[in-house]
Amino acid sequence: MMRLVPVANEPMGQLSPQPWMDAPETKAVVAALMADGADVRFVGGCVRDSVLKRSIKDIDIATHDPPERVLALLDEAGIHAIPTGIAHGTVTAIIGKEHFEITTLRNDVETFGRHATVAFTDDWTADAARRDFTMNAMCADSQGRIYDPFNGLADLGAGWVRFVGNPAKRIDEDVLRLLRFFRFFAHYGRPPMDPAALEACRKAAPQLVRLSGERVAGELIRLLQAPDPAAVLIVMHAEGILAPILPEACEFSRLKVLTWLESRAMVRDGIRPDPIRRLGAMLNTDAAGAKAIGERLKLSVAQTTRMTAIAVPRVAVDVAMESRAARRALRKVGVDEFRDLILTAWAAHRVVNGARSADTARWSQLLDLADHWQPVQLPVRGADALALGVHRGPAIGRALAEVDRWWEENDYQPGRDEALEKLRAVVGAGLAGGVRGHSGRSGR
Repeated sequence: MMRLVPVANEPMGQLSPQPWMDAPETKAVVAALMADGADVRFVGGCVRDSVLKRSIKDIDIATHDPPERVLALLDEAGIHAIPTGIAHGTVTAIIGKEHFEITTLRNDVETFGRHATVAFTDDWTADAARRDFTMNAMCADSQGRIYDPFNGLADLGAGWVRFVGNPAKRIDEDVLRLLRFFRFFAHYGRPPMDPAALEACRKAAPQLVRLSGERVAGELIRLLQAPDPAAVLIVMHAEGILAPILPEACEFSRLKVLTWLESRAMVRDGIRPDPIRRLGAMLNTDAAGAKAIGERLKLSVAQTTRMTAIAVPRVAVDVAMESRAARRALRKVGVDEFRDLILTAWAAHRVVNGARSADTARWSQLLDLADHWQPVQLPVRGADALALGVHRGPAIGRALAEVDRWWEENDYQPGRDEALEKLRAVVGAGLAGGVRGHSGRSGR
């Protein structure tokens, strides 16, 4: 039975044809949800980014049908669905590799952080009023007609990141919106920042300590993926926003140059904008401090290890580094870490010395070494030391370490025959200790 539904605000714009809207999976989900006459619209980022002709990551859909009815409609259409947040009206539809988050229109009855008591509604404007920024409050129907109750289209075109409603009240509802303001400005904004929003963020900054490390890290990492995160982070630093969450961040000039090197200065395999590299580059701390940051932000072990290696390098790299020293560093830390160190050191060097063609050529040569590096392995093994009479245990390690030092000094050039001869000399000179027969026992 077809139902009459409330008439929402009039459309204010029109999306150009969108491949993601015309995809069979999208059409199947929309057709299922509209089977008995429900009003269905795309909401949030997919609309915002389509207006800007950016790539679409997630497709979110809203409807006034309650979640139980959404599940039934999808089931009737043979579409797999998961009640991912049914208490708050969210269902996820899955077709192949495509996921669609479908949420029932809501009103907030009470708000407290991430959680809120909600009531379902059929009022599109009321649902849009729950969203953080005007550019995120737009929606579009299946024909691409854009509904824009809070002037998000104009704000998006002007690069104006503006809260829906009173900024202080919206931040008080969920302090994470404070960090989201700066993250969205980094990706979508143009100076100046909205004064009312900036003032609200400044006043609410002490509340950031209430956030979990995971939520803070999620916003910081997304911010660091922006084309020019340093410009926004400088404002955050000046306004006291970073002090409660990342007081160690201060190397913004180095970060700015690093961002330029990654994204615009060169095109190389293995080099692209990287938020963990950028995070490490803007820190001023020691190894213990870097570990504490990883724990505070609940980063993974791999992320913390990499961030620490960038902030507190295990090997020194500079523009005057000889190729032999670079090969030693590559062997010690590996290609990925070496590349991180070169880019970070290059950025720091350029901050102090400016752009010089000779320096650029040398830094590029060091990156060439990384691009063409093939891991090397000492051509003798523990079995060779055993065959020469060295006892099992630490003595083998000492013998091989002595040969390895010699091999490294010779730039990894000697082959197996020469390395065996060196090992024989080490054993004969007793440099390793623990050689059978040296203590008067045969060991046999």
